Amino acid sequence: MQNLIIPKGYTSPLNIKETEVAIKDVKDFFERELAKQLNLTRVSAPLFVKPESGLNDNLNGFERPVSFGIREQDDAEAEIVHSLAKWKRLALKRYEFNQGEGLYTDMNAIRRDEDTDNIHSIFVDQWDWEKIIDKAERNFDTLKATVKSVYEALKNTETFISGKYKYVEKFLPEDIFFLTSQELEDMYPHMTPKEREYEIVKLKGAVFIMQIGGELNSGEKHDGRAPDYDDWNLNGDIVIYYPVLDIALELSSMGIRVDEEALAKQLEIAGCPERAELPFQKALLNGELPYTIGGGIGQSRICMFFLRKAHIGEVQSSLWPEAIIDEAKENGIHLL
Repeated sequence: MQNLIIPKGYTSPLNIKETEVAIKDVKDFFERELAKQLNLTRVSAPLFVKPESGLNDNLNGFERPVSFGIREQDDAEAEIVHSLAKWKRLALKRYEFNQGEGLYTDMNAIRRDEDTDNIHSIFVDQWDWEKIIDKAERNFDTLKATVKSVYEALKNTETFISGKYKYVEKFLPEDIFFLTSQELEDMYPHMTPKEREYEIVKLKGAVFIMQIGGELNSGEKHDGRAPDYDDWNLNGDIVIYYPVLDIALELSSMGIRVDEEALAKQLEIAGCPERAELPFQKALLNGELPYTIGGGIGQSRICMFFLRKAHIGEVQSSLWPEAIIDEAKENGIHLL
């Protein structure tokens, strides 16, 4: 069926009940490791925000948020978050965090316009994290050091899970490879961005592709990024090779956040300078928010990866086309 990869001879060593237990093992261990590596404190976070706040992530700019009216507030509109990319930065100030400290939280979103397949769902669950840095730390050294800390948490989790579930073999490489999206285009100029990602992770095992959001020399973008959180010169994606599906699997998007100059420039490039008048963006341009680095790490993605599952629906409960559900079941893929 369309959008469904069936790995040859695939069977899951875990039944559904065992999988649910293993999901908690993965999440509990990785969450603690991430907090330890980055000095993060767990906080609560909103499921919805007001659109006029400017806090919602507009992703690539075309995705429609799920919205609803609040009866007791004269039917004022609220939107289910797409991510907490901007909310976290405001929270660090409101909660009086200090430089070198950060927060993380569970983020649940509904992305109604997502094209679903083995690794994409309309339900998104991730750890959103954010950490205060000094303005002088807004550089590649800070970005790379932080990526290495996140990658260390991933490797430690793989070691833990492979020790507890003997069918899980370790295959994350010792080190993660860094390159820019332009360097990747130069290596594979006649390929699409996704084809390039596959080639480089098949070669390196784990990569951090930097500088995502702006145009490449070809005039195309490697991928879309909202203009008002990541600095497009200081961000990137952690992508690993996933042999179960023979694909490049993105586990995390992260980056150093925009300062006043980068925000103004990127709003102009993106053709939405009017967003500078929204409360969050205005506060940032006025120098009222801390300088930060942050990111999102897919919870279902890493559970799928560490438990060697063939479909994200094996580790999260969502909605799928009936034809996909039926074919998956016929081939030993049991969607929750």
